[in-house]
Amino acid sequence: MTDDSDFDDDSAVASRTAATTTRYTRRLSDKILIAFHHACDQEDFEVAERLLGILEQMLTRRTVAVDANRRKGIESLVAAHERLWHLRHPERKYG
Repeated sequence: MTDDSDFDDDSAVASRTAATTTRYTRRLSDKILIAFHHACDQEDFEVAERLLGILEQMLTRRTVAVDANRRKGIESLVAAHERLWHLRHPERKYG
């Protein structure tokens, strides 16, 4: 009986590397924002609020490198807070 594990390991490593490269096409903050909108769509406002807290923590902490997308991320965070507020206060209409 031959041991094919050496051959399997090489193909498995190549497969994992390819999966990792394609798997992380979006930033974690983008995925959290998507989850926030999903929670809002399902009217799970407590979860949406917690996700916003996590997103805010990620976007406001100091980083060594200046992120060119930081402003866009902050604008998305503000818009998400506004959406949640409007969903929680549907009786208030602002034009």
